[in-house]
Amino acid sequence: MIIGWDFDGSIRLRPDEDPEISPPLGPLLRSLVEERPHLEIRILVWSIAVVHAPGATRPLIFGADWQNHPRVHVKLDTHHPIYAAHHQKIVCIDDTLAFVGGMDLTVERWDTPHHAAAAPLRRRDNGSPYEPVHDVQMVVDGLAARAIAELAWTRWKAATGEERLPVESSASAPWPCDLTPDFAPVPIGIARTFPAWGDQRAVREVAALTADALAAARRSIYIEAQYMTTNFVGDILARHLADPGGPEIIVLMTLESHGMVEQLVMGSNRDRLIRRLRMEDRFDRLRVYYPVVPRSDGGECQVLIHSKVIIVDDTFLRVGSSNLNNRSMGLDTECDLAIEGEDDRTRRAILKLRDRLLAEHLDASPERVAEIIAEEDGSLIHAIERLNNHPRGLRTFQAMSDDGPTQPAFGTRLLDPQEPFEPFWFLRRDHRK
Repeated sequence: MIIGWDFDGSIRLRPDEDPEISPPLGPLLRSLVEERPHLEIRILVWSIAVVHAPGATRPLIFGADWQNHPRVHVKLDTHHPIYAAHHQKIVCIDDTLAFVGGMDLTVERWDTPHHAAAAPLRRRDNGSPYEPVHDVQMVVDGLAARAIAELAWTRWKAATGEERLPVESSASAPWPCDLTPDFAPVPIGIARTFPAWGDQRAVREVAALTADALAAARRSIYIEAQYMTTNFVGDILARHLADPGGPEIIVLMTLESHGMVEQLVMGSNRDRLIRRLRMEDRFDRLRVYYPVVPRSDGGECQVLIHSKVIIVDDTFLRVGSSNLNNRSMGLDTECDLAIEGEDDRTRRAILKLRDRLLAEHLDASPERVAEIIAEEDGSLIHAIERLNNHPRGLRTFQAMSDDGPTQPAFGTRLLDPQEPFEPFWFLRRDHRK
């Protein structure tokens, strides 16, 4: 089961491998069902992806050769309110392994942690390069994978009407043999956003979890987000910054937004929120950055932050599809996974992951990052300032020092709404009551 905001069967999962080993994704899936007589493949894609997302439109509407098989099912999901997006990014395999995070199986997503400005494999179909992109995905097995499969089937049924089919239990999950787990074993929390639509009640677990986790911070908050604009997040962070004993706050976001709506609303409101937080930062505990890598001409190239990560102290980790904007909290369909640091081993693993992410952006080793943080008595800000001296590194948003508005831009409620737009809301039965 593949569920995505977008999908493009022409991409190769491993463009660094020979095409015989890693063919385009669509033909790869077709070959798998031909080899395995009991395998069924279901792909569910947000219906508006055909006009809004970067993947190829024609195969989603009219099909492609690789889809012409009775056990390959590709559906467009129209079960959503006006202007809402099905934003989950989920892959379930045999109900025993599941991927959840920020990455869709579509074009302009592949990269490596090096994020080289001129990576020859990071190309569009026409041969032109696309910018480096940073994303994070979590893979789980066991009960968590089965629970995510249930969530995926619920979504499939809502979109297609098809009931869940039984899946034969497997003795073991198809865990990649060369992948060492970061956490094992550990409970996984699943947080969802569903808008109220038809018989479906609103689910706002993502907003509740985000608020609780951020409010609980004592020493540090580390955020990677494509967007950060929602007011309740700003309120919580502002309270921390006004508290003499509050945590350090480090936020990494994308610098340049694409498209008019993103620039006018997401980019503008991001800068407005940064300015607001900067004014509350009485104790110099806020840093908001965007990552860059050097170009051959001596300039810099931004790294697009597409990941959606929150790490609080050594006690909480969230990876998923949700941005910190209004629509991810109430309008779009989202899925995040969370881990709590309930024991020393889990807490060490959370910190190790945080240090690994910082090391990637600072062109350092995770061990060096951990060493400098320890030397700075746990201060992430002081450690970043000591290590941020390479051509590849973190740059400060202009809104951390300029003048400008701090309140949400005009039109935010329309272009970044918190709930479905219902033009005939006054006809609803519950309203008449």
